[in-house]
Amino acid sequence: MTTAQITLAVTLFLVFLPLGLAKVAAVPFTRRAAAHLGMTAGLYRVVGTLEVAGAVGALLGTARAPLGAAAAIGLALLMAAAAVVHLRHEDPPVRALPAVVPALTAMSYAATAVAVG
Repeated sequence: MTTAQITLAVTLFLVFLPLGLAKVAAVPFTRRAAAHLGMTAGLYRVVGTLEVAGAVGALLGTARAPLGAAAAIGLALLMAAAAVVHLRHEDPPVRALPAVVPALTAMSYAATAVAVG
């Protein structure tokens, strides 16, 4: 386990856990975001659950690298899909950046986890 792996895992955990929990709890700003994107509250809760699972998996990946890599790849795919959804709803490209940056972070973590073994 390297310092980079731990740092990236903690970063992913701190980013995705609160956002995922907010979606699961359907707090007002997440309900507005879901409506803007044409998603039901139930589907947005599923997205939140996946984010929470990915955050926990990334953190647990510091002990088991394959778990961390799988969680990070899942988060990266989820964020890539989020960027596509924003662009399909004709949001300006800058609105997709909050999805792209964590996707790149997740991919960096996955690469680090695979390299460590």
